[in-house]
Amino acid sequence: MKKIINLVLMVVLVFSLVVFSSSASTNSNPLSDVRVRQAIAYAIDMKTISATLFDGKVIPANSLTPDGEWKVSRLNNYDYNPEKAKELLKEAGWDPNYVLDVVYYYTDQITVDLMTVIQEYLADVGIKITFRRLEGDLPAQLWVKPSDPVNGPASVKWDLAYAANAALAMHEYYNRFKGGAASNSHTPTDTKLDALIAATNETADVAKQKAAFYELQKYENEQLFAIPLYYQQAFIYESNRVNRKGILYGNEQFFYDWRIIDWDVMPDKNGENVLYSNRGPVEFFDITAVNPALTMPNKFLFDRLIVADENLSPKKGQLASEYMVSKDGLTIEFILRKGVTWHDGKPFTAEDVKFTVEYLSKVPQLNAVAGETFSFLEGYNDYINGKSDGISGIVIDGNKVTFKFVKLAPNALLIFSQWPPLPKHLLEGTDPLKAQQAKYWQAPVGTGPFKIGEVNMNNYATFVRYEKYWDKGTGNIEKIHLYPSGDGEENLVINAEAGKVDYAFGKIVENAKAIEKMEHMKIIPINIRYTRLFYVNKFPKTK
Repeated sequence: MKKIINLVLMVVLVFSLVVFSSSASTNSNPLSDVRVRQAIAYAIDMKTISATLFDGKVIPANSLTPDGEWKVSRLNNYDYNPEKAKELLKEAGWDPNYVLDVVYYYTDQITVDLMTVIQEYLADVGIKITFRRLEGDLPAQLWVKPSDPVNGPASVKWDLAYAANAALAMHEYYNRFKGGAASNSHTPTDTKLDALIAATNETADVAKQKAAFYELQKYENEQLFAIPLYYQQAFIYESNRVNRKGILYGNEQFFYDWRIIDWDVMPDKNGENVLYSNRGPVEFFDITAVNPALTMPNKFLFDRLIVADENLSPKKGQLASEYMVSKDGLTIEFILRKGVTWHDGKPFTAEDVKFTVEYLSKVPQLNAVAGETFSFLEGYNDYINGKSDGISGIVIDGNKVTFKFVKLAPNALLIFSQWPPLPKHLLEGTDPLKAQQAKYWQAPVGTGPFKIGEVNMNNYATFVRYEKYWDKGTGNIEKIHLYPSGDGEENLVINAEAGKVDYAFGKIVENAKAIEKMEHMKIIPINIRYTRLFYVNKFPKTK
């Protein structure tokens, strides 16, 4: 009898394994089936799209991680294979009447063209989609996590969201996929994925970080919890009036040692050494919380404690003349440069550094990597929860500031190279919950090499060299003149044609194609950490 029972149990077990292996769905949402996600990847011919629609100015992607030293080799490229896509859909029991709701938020025509092309590719394998542009409160429509991060249901309505991930640190690509992460509206908790992500955050040793990211990418490539489409390059535009004197190009979205104070520019028609550019303020100067150097003013109005090289690797002090990191990585000490003043003449002090971290810690839109780094400081939770007046892990001793962490913050030095100190005497008493609304951001006072000259919102803004800046430089630029624009690069081509752009940067392919035809302009493509992808909503949706 015992043998018979064991035989029956074995048959039941084998049957269960067969049934389980025949269905890769994890819930009622068909996109929770990995085979459907793989089918979508196989159905889209990104090589052809790159060569035609984007004129060869983007790189097809097979991972969130762009090509380079952080990218593992020998990943599946999901090369165009409609027959493979159909086979996977058949195995998954795909319902050809199901219509995927695809959303995006970009306003350029090339996005609409891309959605149209993808719609045709997917229709060829039996997948119907509609696409629509979101307007209004985008975070509320895109990134609200479900109350139950394991079972859902989803708090968002879409199936696929066409978006981008511009990463300062490699962790930004993947931390948002952790179960229950603040902006994880799309990926149910996966214990293996969480463990792989955790491994990338447990060391500040670059070699060990890379090894951990390699393992994570292999799992990503197999599971396609997001569907990477292409890597976008940035385009730096320079007129023939500019001489950078051999200073290296870097990722212009962030802050690095670009040394604008060493650049030369030919005099304009009025005999002035003026550098003309875009990304000036429209309604206000952008707070240095989300993207601390994406707009031009934030590149030269503020200095940082330390500065990164063109590869965004921290390399030397800036506002800090020296810095030291303990062997365990839990303590970082900065010795502030003496004699530095704000543009209003007030001394820059250690109090400004401490105030800035505490202030930004309460700003809702603070970049996730910066926020996580600050959260590892001793006393952070007591401060955030109102149990103390400050973060005890930030200790001031004269011109020395020490940061003490309770947990390793793998990107701490990188964060201090990007987020600049802000003036306590001008922001103290303002509400960090409404930080962008502070009067300060109508005409910010910084510590950088240029200060505000004149501001005419949504028209132009000018900046002049700060005569008391601690580093005089060797360049001859006396003034910077900015025209208003944002990520849409409004009027960039028109201004370049009119000779009103000497230096600018952007990502829009149509603009690059137009400007490269201008004899007085040159384009420098830069590989950056910027991936366009489909976020895939894998939670069940409420009807």
